[in-house]
Amino acid sequence: MTEKREYRMEELAGLAGITVRTLRFYRERKLIPPPRREGRIAWYDDHHLARLRTIAALLERGHTLNGIAELADAFDHGRDVGDLLGLGEPTEETPVRLTPEELAARFEGEVTPENLAAAMDLGYLGADGDELVHISHSLLEVSSALVREGIPLAEVLQAGARVREHADALAELFTALILRHAPEQDLHRLRPLARSVVEAELSLALDRRTRKRAGPS
Repeated sequence: MTEKREYRMEELAGLAGITVRTLRFYRERKLIPPPRREGRIAWYDDHHLARLRTIAALLERGHTLNGIAELADAFDHGRDVGDLLGLGEPTEETPVRLTPEELAARFEGEVTPENLAAAMDLGYLGADGDELVHISHSLLEVSSALVREGIPLAEVLQAGARVREHADALAELFTALILRHAPEQDLHRLRPLARSVVEAELSLALDRRTRKRAGPS
């Protein structure tokens, strides 16, 4: 087991490439968690170092200290990864671990405290130490692609909330249908059939919507 490293203030500042004065300022602004106290000595660890490097990366991307402070507060008070994953990891979706700066790079200019809180409320994001965990690689890729196409992340998240409501209703419908005619252990085996129906119906619905918008030929 790797021994936990701890640093005095001067050592931490040197590793992070900042001055002790800047480190004190960040601590006063609550941009980093409080250190462990041993008498009059403050001890910092690798979590503090990771947070300082995140702050530096976000500053380079144009974030203000006020904005970073709000993000840090949302990050520190958001749901943890245990709450996010619930009773277990998704059976078909792959969670993705990200640093805050990696998330900011994926959604350039869109990682605001409001959007971060909305993603956490939806259960898309959870915190695990100094990392974020996104519940689904597929959803992460799709949402970042939509943002690159010019759709604001706030609207993507609002759409995600509506899709979640419909998806829950569809899951309930298919679960009830299968359990009326098959034992519970068949649920996992038959779930690809339910997914195929939903994908086909969505594709047909998009066709109808496209033709309707195009008008008569």
